[in-house]
Order: sequence, then C-alpha cells, then structure tokens
Amino acid sequence: MTKEKLNIGVLALQGCVDRHRPHIIAAGASFCAVKTPEKFQEIDALIIPGGESTTMLKLIDTFGLEEDLKKVFAEKPVWGICAGSILMADKVINPIQKSFHMMPVTMERNGYGRQLESHNAVVDGFEVSFIRAPVVKAVNDNVEILASHDGAPVWLRSGRYMVTTFHPELTLEYPSPMHQAFVHLTQEFS
Repeated sequence: MTKEKLNIGVLALQGCVDRHRPHIIAAGASFCAVKTPEKFQEIDALIIPGGESTTMLKLIDTFGLEEDLKKVFAEKPVWGICAGSILMADKVINPIQKSFHMMPVTMERNGYGRQLESHNAVVDGFEVSFIRAPVVKAVNDNVEILASHDGAPVWLRSGRYMVTTFHPELTLEYPSPMHQAFVHLTQEFS
C-alpha cells in the first residue's frame, strides 16, 4: 500500500535544487531539500540535481556523506539529472571520474560541447534544457530508453533508477512529464 503523499528529496549540496519544488508539488508529492543523514531518513525517493558533478563529489567527501548516500541508493528510487546522471552512471568518460555505478550506462561528460553549445529541445513533448549536458555513449540491455535526442538516449530507467541528461525543472509548465514519471516510479517502490 502506498503512502498518501510521498516525500521527494532533492540533494541540496550544489546545483539546481529549488526549481524542482513546483514540479514535485504539482505531481502530487512533497518537496524536501536534503543534505544530512537525518533528512535522508525522511524521504521516499531522491533526486540528484543538475550542477557540477566533480563539485558534488568533493562536497559529498567533505561532509562525509558517501556511506549514507549509498544506503539511500540501495533502498530508494533515485533520479539523476545532468550532473546527477553522471554520478549514477556505471562508467564516466571525458575525463574518467568516480561515480556510484547505479545505472548500467557509460556517460561522456559535456558530450554536446562547451557552455556555448547548451540548448533547449523538445523531449516527450516538453521543452527541456541541455546545459553542458552529458551524452549516453553505451547502454546495458536491461535499461529502458524512454526518450532520445539527436540519436542519443537522454531519458532512461532501470528498476528504481531514472536518469535524464537534460534539465526539465527549468520550464515553468508544472509538472514536467519527467517529474510525474519519477513520482509514479516512487509509488511503485513504496
């Protein structure tokens, strides 16, 4: 039996956090910015937002959150957005960096190029932003590709994990189809 109102946490160490609030609320869940092990216990699912993946890794290390996050990753649905998708990938290239090996995909950092190559596009009928976005270079057979852009998968799911290489939270139309899908995914595992 699912809870009446799910509590979706957004990892609030660095990156785009508060822009998820109206999307999560419009999708019928509660929003919670999280950055402490105590807050991790209060959420039903976690969004790792877009931002800068190496900075996030440094802050996870600085605040000693790696083991607590690994517990969340092992027990709860997780959605990685842009930098968050890099942290969830099994393998990261250009350059190689540490990740949490949650999604069986290979991600190329800044795959579309530098900041000047950032752009908006329509994915699943919804305008999203690709900001120094990664590109999925390889996908395991058990990963479901939910949408593609320019011939590359950009929205994927594997079990209770979901990644998008773009930012859906920057659009002012609430909720995004991606936020709705993540709330539904969380309901499946609650």
